[in-house]
Amino acid sequence: MCGLSGEVTFDGRDADVAALARMGACMVERGPDGTGVIAHGRVAFGHRRLSIIDLSERSAQPMQDAELGLTIAFNGCIYNYRELRAELEGLGHRFVTGGDTEVILKAWAAWGIDAPKHFHGMFAFAIHERETGRVALVRDRFGIKPLYLAETPGRLRFASTLPALVAAGEVDTNIDPVALEFYMTFHAVVPPPYTMLKGVRKLPPATVRVYERDGRVEDHTYWRLSFARTEADVRRPQAEWEELVLAALRKAVDRRMVADVPVGVLLSGGLDSSLIVGLLAEAGQQGLKTFSVGFETVDDFEGDEFKWSDLIARHYGTDHTKIFVPSSDLLGALPDVFRAMSEPMVSYDNVGFFLLSREVARHVTVVQSGQGADEVFAGYHWYPKLAGSNAVASDYMGVFGDRSRADLEALLEPGMLADPEAAAFVARHMAAVDSPDPVDKALHIDSTVMLVDDPVKRVDNMTMASSLEARVPFLDHELVELAARIPGSAKLGDGGKKVLKAVGRKVIPREVIDRPKGYFPVPALKYIEGPVLEMVRDALHSRAARERGLFRKGAVDALLADPKSAITPLGGSSLWQVATLELWLQTQLAG
Repeated sequence: MCGLSGEVTFDGRDADVAALARMGACMVERGPDGTGVIAHGRVAFGHRRLSIIDLSERSAQPMQDAELGLTIAFNGCIYNYRELRAELEGLGHRFVTGGDTEVILKAWAAWGIDAPKHFHGMFAFAIHERETGRVALVRDRFGIKPLYLAETPGRLRFASTLPALVAAGEVDTNIDPVALEFYMTFHAVVPPPYTMLKGVRKLPPATVRVYERDGRVEDHTYWRLSFARTEADVRRPQAEWEELVLAALRKAVDRRMVADVPVGVLLSGGLDSSLIVGLLAEAGQQGLKTFSVGFETVDDFEGDEFKWSDLIARHYGTDHTKIFVPSSDLLGALPDVFRAMSEPMVSYDNVGFFLLSREVARHVTVVQSGQGADEVFAGYHWYPKLAGSNAVASDYMGVFGDRSRADLEALLEPGMLADPEAAAFVARHMAAVDSPDPVDKALHIDSTVMLVDDPVKRVDNMTMASSLEARVPFLDHELVELAARIPGSAKLGDGGKKVLKAVGRKVIPREVIDRPKGYFPVPALKYIEGPVLEMVRDALHSRAARERGLFRKGAVDALLADPKSAITPLGGSSLWQVATLELWLQTQLAG
């Protein structure tokens, strides 16, 4: 897990190595174990290394293979790199390192733009071909690893974080109204290529983008999630689906133990993270380190789920660490949380993951986490509401969207209003899904769009802020492909995640499964009051906010006067959503 950066020019200039140094300085936490730059005239790559596989200097990056004429900067982990290495050796390739970076280089030489189809893992990388002058940018199937772009006439820059591109300079930092409309209506999800800044874009997941020497660009999508089912799938008994899911999940969890450093688990006490612990224990893991976090209760909103994480830790005898965060510490951490965000992220559990990661990084360098199970196995409450829908796109926005167009117009200043795009985007996406089932359509957009630019991004940003690598077995692409084939009736029952709960009952204590669904609670950011409210008021009344002119003053004052009155359909605070954007902008664009 690392941070990469690069510059490519198309107008005869040499790449600006000083700009790479500025980008690298912004990503020290992503890679505290080493740094490097390789420049070849118009192409320069930079890298910050977090050593996890092949800890020796042989696997330092950027890495170049003079014989093949290839240079790479890579962020992520290829879990099947040993198997691929053996296959590539059979094709005549020789290896000088013991890591996965060199495997990508040889795979590219063997298979070109089809190489990512062979990878099990999470990855973003850039490859330069010496002979052709091409540069390829590649991102994994679920966008687990980020890759941001800034293009200006004659030049491309890219990096693992948006702030790194801002630090490099010459970026248009004006607000993108289309991104703003997505953020305010699509539950803060801003899909590729947009970011909140006009001058920064992001590479879509499952994409190979090839830049020719003269600047011509071509995208290749190497993977698509299909919900098509065979007759055998439709007739398959529930018990068989359970066995197939259990086998696939075992493999997914086992794959993510590949490391030359210890691997722990973020244990919330819910079904998903508890299943990971149970499967690792079943596989014979001893002395497994597990970690959970909790916050103060506000009103009747519980701030922790220690009861359940303690149950799992005791049951499997894990080396368990609990972190309790008083509200005063939460407030103190928020500035660092906003610095860690590559994009404004409204979910309350950002601060939870940030503080948990800071503690976890003192014990391990790699953790497994349960993100993705709800989107893949239909755990959210809106899926049953959509079953049988005759207008799934609009019905989906009715349960997932944050506000109507009229409400958006009442909140934003007229100059910041873009033409409606979020609802049209959802409709286009769902129309392209290869299943007529409305639940399949919702699961598809949640697992390939919402998941990428909300939970997955959140986990990457908050863990990497503490030099911690998070792995997500529920996003193993073979497991996700299997889950997509399972009929909705096998997923929607039992309060959601029916088939996964049945699998869980074969592995972990039933009490963890047969309880009301929990979330990562941070009450102080849902019911904003006291010092948090003062911080929010100061930000929204600041000179920077006034000059930015995003929100109507009367609408903001109404939210500040009664923070608990405006709660979105998914239970979020409208005030916190507005404040998150302003606080992020003030943090990332300061100076």
